[in-house]
Amino acid sequence: MGGCFGETQLPPELRLVEQQEMDLWRAEAHLYLPQVYENYKKNLSQAKRDLLEENQRFPWFRDYGPIRDEFLKLLKEGEELQQRLQIEKEKKRSALLDQFESLQEKINLLSKLTILYQGKPPLRVHLTKAELLLTEAKLLLKENRLIASEKKCPLVETHLHKVQEGLYPILARYQHPEWIAKWKRWAQETIDESRQRDIYSILIIKAEKKLILLKKGEPVKTYPVGFGKNGWLDKLQARDHATPEGKYHIIGKNPRSKYYKALLINYPNEEDRREFERLKRKGLLGKKATIGGSIEIHGGGKDHLTYGCIALDNASMEELYYKVEIGTPVTIIGARDERNSLSLALTDLQKKDEEKKNP
Repeated sequence: MGGCFGETQLPPELRLVEQQEMDLWRAEAHLYLPQVYENYKKNLSQAKRDLLEENQRFPWFRDYGPIRDEFLKLLKEGEELQQRLQIEKEKKRSALLDQFESLQEKINLLSKLTILYQGKPPLRVHLTKAELLLTEAKLLLKENRLIASEKKCPLVETHLHKVQEGLYPILARYQHPEWIAKWKRWAQETIDESRQRDIYSILIIKAEKKLILLKKGEPVKTYPVGFGKNGWLDKLQARDHATPEGKYHIIGKNPRSKYYKALLINYPNEEDRREFERLKRKGLLGKKATIGGSIEIHGGGKDHLTYGCIALDNASMEELYYKVEIGTPVTIIGARDERNSLSLALTDLQKKDEEKKNP
């Protein structure tokens, strides 16, 4: 500063204010309290101009008292700014922690859903990117780089939105009144048939990932199962990796299947064929699309990712295989009622989105 004003007597408060201004900049006051910081900078510039003007006076007439008062006032203003800055940072830190918690909850929920739904790899890619960005945001917060941390959050949201966009149409089926009513009717018809004919029947519930073996209309055994890559969807054509929904029956038993043992069902049935033709006429399926077939209940493990079949672990398949006969009814539904796991998952996602809009 001496180089600017020559050999002059400078108020010692000037050095303190300059250090204070540097500390405020490093603390990012210009980002947290831009208007207040700008006023502080203007007052500092004015005080320096006043000092320059005073130094240009003849040495005998110089009076640094008013200048010193200006810098003392600036020091007090800077201290107040520092206090406000600390409050703002604590508020932002608290808000970021709340946001991180909300984002982590959404990631956890979507992670469970995308593990079950394997149809579109980009969904998992977007989820992984969201997880990495949130981790980066948390590390930046630990380093006290709050603004940089905050900038990561919209990027996390963007990737999570992509995942939700992919999942919403699938999950929506499990809330739709028409689908729920149809599934309920199929399930009840299967239970009634089992009771009236005194036979085994199989009821497969996608949302619960369960196969229920019925006898005389009552459940006698429940087995956990796995589905195809697009198992939550109803099968529409060959190679869509979806698991069909409807009322079928066993038409074949294979004791030496590639997947341990297998029960072949009569997909496609007449209703499947009518729906396939209707979709082709409407142009909703490609001209070269075929309806497919060879849908089985087989072994290989409940976590085995199938091409549309229903998979059990080998011990369960062994037991089921010898209990049922050709002709045994097999009904595959999405859910038994409105309060199924996928419907509730969609409700949770919708609530989180609503909370974000109206905090």
